[in-house]
Amino acid sequence: MVRTYLLLAWTWLRASAQYPVSLAMMVLGSFAVNALDVAAIWIIFQHTGSLGGFGLAEVMFLYGTADMSFALADTLFGNVDRLSHHIRSGSFDTMLIRPASAFVQMATDRFSVHRFGRLAQSAVVLGIALPRLGLSWERAWMVPLMIACGAVIFAAIFTLGGALQFLLTDAPEVANAFTYGGSALTQYPLSVYGEQLVRGVTFVVPLAFVNWQPALYVLDRPDPLGLPYWLRFAAPLAALLLALAAALAWRAGIRRYRSTGS
Repeated sequence: MVRTYLLLAWTWLRASAQYPVSLAMMVLGSFAVNALDVAAIWIIFQHTGSLGGFGLAEVMFLYGTADMSFALADTLFGNVDRLSHHIRSGSFDTMLIRPASAFVQMATDRFSVHRFGRLAQSAVVLGIALPRLGLSWERAWMVPLMIACGAVIFAAIFTLGGALQFLLTDAPEVANAFTYGGSALTQYPLSVYGEQLVRGVTFVVPLAFVNWQPALYVLDRPDPLGLPYWLRFAAPLAALLLALAAALAWRAGIRRYRSTGS
């Protein structure tokens, strides 16, 4: 499956490379647009010394880890949320009869490097924030793990949103509330939100494990809500459970699918 993914992604990349100027402009545009989020955080800190009890470098760390996780998931699997378009046009039927996974075909559909602009931007933010935090090696090991787990969580949410489109062809808007909305939510300390929302994204939709709970361990900060300490290490478990749920939902959607009849 991995080999098929790489081959299909490479095919789309070669196609998009036929227009190098357009491709470069799209990458730079993605970098610039997402840089506006960083500018918004910087403007906020021109008027306050902390946000939810966290300083500028800490908020940039939260932003960088959340955005990198989302950018990885969006680059690799974000196209799954376009499933309803293929269902309505009947092109999804074509994917089902090809000797390759329908999920892999959806994930690599029109694969392009323009999303790498967001990935590069988040890497720059992390590269600036990490040296200013003075992290010890005893805690820094959590950083790559939390980014990987966050990417799995967002990828699973993309997949769940895609699976929902087997039932509701207008589901992308619902899914976007948890994917793009979840990305925006996790860019800030969850301490700025209400307690019920924080508990919801901890125990219902596990967005808190994208970066918040692991970051509390990395930054050696107490949980403002007093949640159990072991939750700081639960990101791999949350990612695994959500990925399993997404795989089952996708499989159920494929079994239920009956074609458009066109």
